[in-house]
Amino acid sequence: MPALKGKDYGKTKMKYPDFVATPSGLQYKDVKVGNGESPEDGDRVVFDWEGYTIGYYGRIFQAKNGVKGGAFADETDFQRCVLGSHTVIPGLEEGLKGMKVGGIRQLVVTPELGYPEDDPSHTRVGPKPSTFDGQRALNFVLFNKGLIDKTLLFNIKVIRIDKKDGDGNYIRKGSST
Repeated sequence: MPALKGKDYGKTKMKYPDFVATPSGLQYKDVKVGNGESPEDGDRVVFDWEGYTIGYYGRIFQAKNGVKGGAFADETDFQRCVLGSHTVIPGLEEGLKGMKVGGIRQLVVTPELGYPEDDPSHTRVGPKPSTFDGQRALNFVLFNKGLIDKTLLFNIKVIRIDKKDGDGNYIRKGSST
């Protein structure tokens, strides 16, 4: 079926009117604006996240910290990435830029800005779902050869932004917990 070549999954790209669209195709909406500085390339960002499959009945593939979240959240419960290191999907990395500590943002990530096909276990490029069920739900959508829309929705909250000191170590700058 020639019409299905490439990443055309039979559905036109949705434009959500209450979201801001970037030139790359990422759409985002700030639910809560944080405080302080925004991260730059080279900064380590500590964040919490949720992930949903938009085209597969809004199925969740990563829930927030669950019972360990809230007042009982431990720093090890959160995801970390160094901006510019390409260790998270491009849509998430772009979405983190411009945020501030305590900020909450929703991201609509197109397949082009999502998980790479050559990393099916999500170990090289994350974030990786923390449960087997979450991994299975995400992979069902990403690797389905049918017409399932592979657009994803992320809710992210910036917990902390760490800047490098002169020796290459990270200095804890601020925290929302």
